[in-house]
Amino acid sequence: MLAPVAAALTVLLAGCTVGPDYKGAPATTNASSFKRAPDGVVATAPGVAAWWVALNDPQLTALIEAGIDNSPDLRAAQARVRQARAGLTQQQSNALPKVGASAAYVRTREPDLSSLSGGSSGSSGGRGPVALYLAGFDASWELDLFGGTRRAVEAASAEADASEADLADTHVQLAAEIGSAYVGLRDQQQRIAIVRKSAELEEHVLSLTEQRRERGVSSQVDVERVRTQVENTRNALIPLDAQIAESLDQLALLTGREPGALDDMLKQPTPLPALPQTVAVGDPAQLLRRRPDVRAAERRLASQSAQIGEREADWFPKVTLFGSLSYSAADPGHLVRKDNLTWLGVPYLQWNAFDFGRTKAKVDQARASFDEAQAKYESTVLGALRDADVALSRFGHERENVVSLRTVEGSATRAANLTEQRYRAGTASALDWIDAERTRYTAEQNRVQSDAQLIKDYVALQKSLGLGWESSASAQ
Repeated sequence: MLAPVAAALTVLLAGCTVGPDYKGAPATTNASSFKRAPDGVVATAPGVAAWWVALNDPQLTALIEAGIDNSPDLRAAQARVRQARAGLTQQQSNALPKVGASAAYVRTREPDLSSLSGGSSGSSGGRGPVALYLAGFDASWELDLFGGTRRAVEAASAEADASEADLADTHVQLAAEIGSAYVGLRDQQQRIAIVRKSAELEEHVLSLTEQRRERGVSSQVDVERVRTQVENTRNALIPLDAQIAESLDQLALLTGREPGALDDMLKQPTPLPALPQTVAVGDPAQLLRRRPDVRAAERRLASQSAQIGEREADWFPKVTLFGSLSYSAADPGHLVRKDNLTWLGVPYLQWNAFDFGRTKAKVDQARASFDEAQAKYESTVLGALRDADVALSRFGHERENVVSLRTVEGSATRAANLTEQRYRAGTASALDWIDAERTRYTAEQNRVQSDAQLIKDYVALQKSLGLGWESSASAQ
């Protein structure tokens, strides 16, 4: 028993705040650069948080801005920020006095006591109605002697900061999803255009082959083989059409619109966005300061640290100052008179000295929650570094793949042109020409798909760097 009392007196006299003082998140990495950064990626800090501006695509910019304005997910994150800010205001108010006012009007009638004492039946039945008017004010103030309220405010402030970081992370995720879906749509539109050109060419070859069969130069077998190729190419259009419809609906959802709302705006194919010449990524230290999810994890770690002190304050006495001022009178005109005044002032001490381990259990729970938050923070940091290195590696390798596929496309185009010349000269069959053209179209499709994948990898890189939120309006 003496130990808690001594501890309480020591803290009271020293005027300290119980619980650990938060000294920042633990260091988790000493890396000064990204290990997977390819050539052309510079270590300077990114200058533009709105990474989509560097792609010079007005429609992409318009879609991302529409998503920021209309996305239900973003509105939900903004609502959570407002909730956290209101919680902070509530905790700050707990440190201030509570003042109330009351008023009442009482009207009553005394009972007839004569019947109880054997009085005559003709008694008047008691006195008439009695009226009483009451008005008063009361105030109470819990003195934050041991810092429990201050720790609660500290925890709520950190939670509000974490909610704002979550909002920024929602911006990052939304911009990246819109960018990836938009690039996917343009990729599908370009590839379906290539397939249609291939189908038109094959139909032309089919017509020529049928003419040759009529002249006896080609057989019916040649005609059927070419017709089979034409049908196979036409069938390839069906899944691409379905993918385009799915991408349009996905973009509508991400921008907060109903399915089909963007069909007229995006149905006309356009080239893929152009990548910038260089990509700035900064270093790991800059990444950890910039990524919203890392900042959110750090703020929640700070909140859990403050909650330890909030729980430890329950070990010590709570002192509340209570005061009351009231007036009472039978006539409202005489209510506010000195002789009708009643006042009360009380210092109130409350101490759960015998709680049978409840407070200790709460403190242990808070400390365990802090350990969990610290582990989550370290995991978030390592995940952020992993995301950046993986994105850099994919971006570098895909860029090499694009160069290789451009070479393949050039060779396939030259081979197709030579085969066409041989066909028209009668030294190559229609199937030889079709095979050469299909190889060329396949090479072109692969190159377009790789171009699109490279831009998607660029978008994923910007997402891994935590970009895409600083230019957006803060929650209202």
